[in-house]
Amino acid sequence: MAEPKPTRLDATTIERDTREYTLTTWALQSAVKPLAIERGEGCWFYDYTGKKYLDFSSQLVNLNVGHQHPKVVAAIKEQADKMCFIGPGFANEARSQLGKLLAEVTPGNLKKTFFTLGGAEANENALKIARAYSGRNKIISRYRSYHGATMGAMTLSGDRRRWPVEPGIPGVIRVFSPYCYRCSFGKDVGSCRMECVSHIEEVIWEEGPSEIAGMMIEPVTGANGLIVPPDGYLPALRALCDKYDMVLIADEVMSGFGRAGAWFAIDNWGVIPDIITFAKGATCGYVPLGGVIVSSEIADYFEDHMLWAGLTYSGHPLACAAAIATIHVYQEEGLLENSRRMGKLLLRELEGLKSRHACIGDVRGVGLFCGIELVKNRETREPLVPWNGRDADLPNRLKKACMDRGLYIIGNYSVLEAAPPLVVTEEEIRTGIAVLDEVLKIADSEVE
Repeated sequence: MAEPKPTRLDATTIERDTREYTLTTWALQSAVKPLAIERGEGCWFYDYTGKKYLDFSSQLVNLNVGHQHPKVVAAIKEQADKMCFIGPGFANEARSQLGKLLAEVTPGNLKKTFFTLGGAEANENALKIARAYSGRNKIISRYRSYHGATMGAMTLSGDRRRWPVEPGIPGVIRVFSPYCYRCSFGKDVGSCRMECVSHIEEVIWEEGPSEIAGMMIEPVTGANGLIVPPDGYLPALRALCDKYDMVLIADEVMSGFGRAGAWFAIDNWGVIPDIITFAKGATCGYVPLGGVIVSSEIADYFEDHMLWAGLTYSGHPLACAAAIATIHVYQEEGLLENSRRMGKLLLRELEGLKSRHACIGDVRGVGLFCGIELVKNRETREPLVPWNGRDADLPNRLKKACMDRGLYIIGNYSVLEAAPPLVVTEEEIRTGIAVLDEVLKIADSEVE
């Protein structure tokens, strides 16, 4: 007797059950109207009616190799047939291979990796490692940053998502970001003297140089505005950390693995941090994985000091196999080069939009990690939506208008994030730009 085939649910049932039985992230639950997605391929995904959407933000800026890359899918299947799980205290082929591969693509002497399930856990453990290694408690982070939704990572973050969990963990100090379009120190690019760095040094002295373990930064700020630092900024931070014997932690969860045109965004400025945290682009979300990569000096410290860190699923074989295959895809298909090449095209096209739409105040980016900042007035630079403001009506209308036209794009406050998969083609970029060109007319009507 043949086994009955599983019932294939329809979109209406999937959407209803999702709404009824699950909590949706970062949402007022009464406003959630989930769209059921059936499948994806490359830079596109499809709903149950067959309508296709160009994924112009790589979901949450993580799907670097695109949807359903066959080499990554095959690696997961092969590993599942061999061994789905073994505890982190055992050695296994996938975990050992991945550790070695990561050491080969990281800058300087960053060598050993502690594996986690995602970016927030990576940043939690980086904080723990920096404190243990330095013997100090305080840590510097920045406003307009996001490091994850667990308690420590959320405290390190700088936007309003941290407010509901405050007071959070102790010892976190925040400083201003290198936001050239809206310089906190009132400087234009021509008059900049890196006040954003000298300000940090002043804070270090106010807080006590001997009390600060280190500094955690996104080399290119992601979810809070896609802020690219001026050229001298990251080398100056490296020098500052060396001067005060502080650990420099580069949060590359969003910007790593080719997103910014290099293995890690910080590579664009020739700076070697003491710790790199990663997640998104390592497996592109096919299987959850994150990690903390530490320098040889930090790794050596834990040879005779206990590493007080552990996770049941650390170094999960399925995740490690997916990451190995993903790294090979980056290498074999030249995706870092494509990120640089297509990124230049994307920036040019976004600049073209700026020339046609008064609502665009600034265009910025590196690699396929680009953003447009929307304003009410170019002269005053008044943002379309205030920073940390709660009125998301217009940005949501813009994103919905894009979805109605088959373009998926995300953004926060007044910034839309154009970050398609690294496999994107010139034709696909122009398709996305054409939709934005039409939709931005809605925002133009708000310009003063």
